[in-house]
Amino acid sequence: MTTTTWQHHAGLEISENGVATLSIANAGPLNILGTPVIQALCEALSHIESNDAVKVVILRGQGDKAFVAGADISEMAQLDEASAMTFIDGLRQLCEAVRTLRVPVICRLPGWCLGGGLELALACDLRIASSAAMLGMPEVKVGIPSIIHAALLPRLVGGSRAAWLLLTGEVIDADQSLAYGVVNRVVPPDQLDAEISRVANSLAELGAEVIAQQKRLLREWQAEPLDVSIRNGVREFGAAFNTGEPQKYMGEFLREKAARKADRSG
Repeated sequence: MTTTTWQHHAGLEISENGVATLSIANAGPLNILGTPVIQALCEALSHIESNDAVKVVILRGQGDKAFVAGADISEMAQLDEASAMTFIDGLRQLCEAVRTLRVPVICRLPGWCLGGGLELALACDLRIASSAAMLGMPEVKVGIPSIIHAALLPRLVGGSRAAWLLLTGEVIDADQSLAYGVVNRVVPPDQLDAEISRVANSLAELGAEVIAQQKRLLREWQAEPLDVSIRNGVREFGAAFNTGEPQKYMGEFLREKAARKADRSG
């Protein structure tokens, strides 16, 4: 059974096993992020956050031409300092809602992913791309810096590669994106949805508490000193046993191991 909810700019489908697909809608062939689109996606993410049935989210645009080819330049061209800060703070809130969501978010990258679209993709936990994907941060070419969640880029790919992408504004293809570490996996276009579905369904089978814990730890490790992260890991490991998930999944593993051993003995 699949639950489907649609707004004008956001569609949400939740499958029976807890895989949610959040789709950008009615934002043009390149899925451009204007204020109405940003607000609709934020509302959908708020709904996901409060729905315990959701185990993993696939974030996608409509069609295969682009994930998101950037923020709305026609809207941005009319901004002044105050309205520019309001606009970009809305995009910041969207990216942060994705980054801090309790469940993992998989970004579907079939084609173009530029500017604000790449910032949104970087806020996701996993990025799976088609071999036809093209990624970049070309904001400097239209007179603005790459900001908000572009700050994740140096942590992800290193200072040298981040400087190249942000200062030159050059667009890189899927293979180079994989080599840089911008994306996690690249597959042929006709295998993109199957691979995303495989990964999403695999994540949905895992314990919700441990996945939320691991996602939170990954965020903390971006900011904490290494020795603090290592020391705090002892407490986090112990806390996991309060959820009942280690007992459940380790028990299943041991029962399966015993059954295999019995089969070999028989």
